[in-house]
Amino acid sequence: MKYDVIIVGGGAAGFFTAINVAENNSKLKIAILERGKEVLSKVRVSGGGRCNVTHAEFIPNELSKNYPRGEKELKGPFHTFMTGDTMDWFDRRGVALKIEEDGRVFPVSDSSSTIIDCFLSEAKQLGIEILKNHAVKDFYLKDDEWVLKTSQGNFVATKLMIATGSNPKIWKHLQDLGHEALNPVPSLFTFNSKDSRIKDLPGVVTNAAIKIKDSKLSSDGPLLITHWGMSGPAILKLSAWGAIELHTKEYNFEIVINWLQYQTQQETLDMLGTLKATYPKQQIYTYAQFELPKRLWQSLVLASGIEKNTRWADANKTHLNALSQQLTQGMFKVKGKSTFKEEFVTAGGIDLKEVNFKTFESKKHKHLYFAGEVLNIDAITGGFNFQNAWTGAFIAAQAITSD
Repeated sequence: MKYDVIIVGGGAAGFFTAINVAENNSKLKIAILERGKEVLSKVRVSGGGRCNVTHAEFIPNELSKNYPRGEKELKGPFHTFMTGDTMDWFDRRGVALKIEEDGRVFPVSDSSSTIIDCFLSEAKQLGIEILKNHAVKDFYLKDDEWVLKTSQGNFVATKLMIATGSNPKIWKHLQDLGHEALNPVPSLFTFNSKDSRIKDLPGVVTNAAIKIKDSKLSSDGPLLITHWGMSGPAILKLSAWGAIELHTKEYNFEIVINWLQYQTQQETLDMLGTLKATYPKQQIYTYAQFELPKRLWQSLVLASGIEKNTRWADANKTHLNALSQQLTQGMFKVKGKSTFKEEFVTAGGIDLKEVNFKTFESKKHKHLYFAGEVLNIDAITGGFNFQNAWTGAFIAAQAITSD
C-alpha cells in the first residue's frame, strides 16, 4: 500500500502531525500506523485523566527553560508555534480550554476524552487512515521512497514521520539508518524514602528547598509527603533536571531539605531564641511554628531530641541547635523511585544535533521527520511535554507540505 505520508505512532505528536498535514494539503494520502489496539492512550491518562494540554507561559525563551533537554533547540520553534497557538488551535475546533492557578491548561470539560474525540473527529473528517495493531518491524529507503514492514504487511511512503515516543525498537532501526539514539532513562519520578521523620505524614504538603547531596542539583516549591516517600512539583522538577545523574547513582542518594525554603540555619536559630523568650511556658511540640503543617513540625521537634512536654523555657542550646538543623538542613536518604502517576516520561532519544529544528527533519535523510518524545527532549511536569509534541508536529507538518 502506497501513501504520500506515513506517521508511525498514534499518539499526540502523530495525530497532530497528520491533522495539520491533511489541512495543509487535502490531496495527500495519509496513514497513521499504531502498534497497539488503541490510539492516544497516553493522552487519555495524562493529567490524571484530564489531559494537561499545555502551560500558560507565553514567552518563548521562558517556555523553553522548562526543558532539561531541548531548551536551546526549542527556542526557535516556539517563536513559530507555542502556547497561544495551541490554545487557538483547539479553540477553533470547538475545544474550550481553561488556565488553572498554577498555569496548567486543561479542557473545560476536565476530561481527556474531549481532546481524543477532537483528534478522532478531525482525522475522520480529513480522510486520514488509522491502522491499529500495525507494529513496524523495519523501515528503509529504496529508490527515494520509504519502505515499511509491519506485522500486517508492507507500506511505501514518500515522506515518513516517526512519532513513537521512547520505543527502543524504533530507535534501533533509526540507529541502523545512521542516527544516534541516547538510551532512555526515566525523567519524571518520585523519590522513595523510608525515613522515620516522614513515615506517618502522607498527605502533608509544604514549600521546601531541596538539594541533592554532593551535586549541583537543587529545586524548590511544593513538596508532598507520600506513603512511599516524597513527590510534588519540587521533587518532580528535581527528577527531570537530574534524570541522567540520578540514573547513574542508581537512585540511591541523599537529599538535604530546608523546610523553611530560603531561611538559613542561623536565622532560624535566632527566631527559635525569640520564641523561647516570648513563650517560655508554651510546649514546643504543641504549637507549630514558621507556618509549617502541624504534623511535620511535631515530627521534626521529636527528631531534634525534644520531648513532647518540653516547654520553650526548658529548651537548651543543644535542643535549639538540633531543631534549627532539622528545619533547614535535614538529611534524607532516597533509595529507589516510583513512576509519577501514569505519566511515564523519559530522557533520551534521537540526538538533537541530527535534527533540523526549522523543519524537524532528519539531517541525515531527506523526508524523514521526528516529533515528540522520540527526540531527546523532555520537560518538567505541567503540560510542557505535550507542548513540545504540538510544536514539533505543527512545524513538521508545514515542512512536509511545503515541497
